[in-house]
Amino acid sequence: MKKYPSTSDIKVGVVGYGGAFNMGKKHLNELQAQGMVPVAVAEMDPERLKVATEDFPGIGTFASIDEMLDQSDVDLIVLITPHNTHAELALKALRAGRHVVCEKPLAITTAECDQMIAAAQESGVMLSTYHNRHWDGIPLTALKLMADGALGDVYKIDCRMGKRSKPLDWWRTSRTISGGVLYDWGVHLLEYSLQIIDSEITEVSGYAFEGYWGNQTRWGDDANEDEASAVIRFANGARVTLTITHLDSDTPPGMMRVTGTKGSVTFMDPHGQYRLAQQEGDTRKVTEGKQEETKQELYYQNVAEYLTDQAKLIITPEWSRRPIHILDLAARSAKLGKALPAEYQ
Repeated sequence: MKKYPSTSDIKVGVVGYGGAFNMGKKHLNELQAQGMVPVAVAEMDPERLKVATEDFPGIGTFASIDEMLDQSDVDLIVLITPHNTHAELALKALRAGRHVVCEKPLAITTAECDQMIAAAQESGVMLSTYHNRHWDGIPLTALKLMADGALGDVYKIDCRMGKRSKPLDWWRTSRTISGGVLYDWGVHLLEYSLQIIDSEITEVSGYAFEGYWGNQTRWGDDANEDEASAVIRFANGARVTLTITHLDSDTPPGMMRVTGTKGSVTFMDPHGQYRLAQQEGDTRKVTEGKQEETKQELYYQNVAEYLTDQAKLIITPEWSRRPIHILDLAARSAKLGKALPAEYQ
């Protein structure tokens, strides 16, 4: 694979400069902070291209990824587009010999991930997913508590987000575009969990409840599930449960609880406090503390070091495929009504 003498030799661009969360600017700023050079933006909306030139004077602007690939010498392309476009766009860039970073999720199906990984290998280029939350306070704190012996052997993780509410009316609520209700925050929660449970995935069960809102939906028949869950079994006996809901009227506090043989830690959010409960004989001890400092900037730092031959890539495409494989199996399991074995552990 091609490596670069320095980060200043790496020309970068983004596909997608939409207004939601201003992600195009965020990515280019983070890449620039690591010494890489923004040179290209592809975006269908001419008004957003104008914004890009205001944010980065002199940057090349293109109406499509095809124009960008034909007319620019960009080395690394970041895809900031709806989930169902990731595979198609990534394959174009990878086959053109460009490195690719996909906003999470890497893709929607296992088969799409397989195609993308094969294309990257054939072209000898990097493929990664923007799992900047790999370095969030939740996994960093959980791993530290485990190393300190506060949790013992972790045997289950419970992840749950949402409340009774109607989703917003945008592409993230369209199942064919987003992949389903589990594909947004669910990917983050699974990626946290896969760091904590160091074991092979053996099987996945999926559950879905939908149609409650009926004709009240504002976004048509292609809505995400009202609630969906996945249960993941691991070879070491551990399990992860994941639920995302827009229906439950009484969701418990805390987005993630990690339970071990010596203690259980509950996280309210990715960056705030944690609550640790431990049993010592007949005494139950509860303590609260501040999570480890989030270090999301380490994602692009690692990419820069990898492309300049200074480090191994942490968020590999094979690692990125694991949560997608779980969600793909969960969706199929929900339709079939039975657990499915994992192909990728």
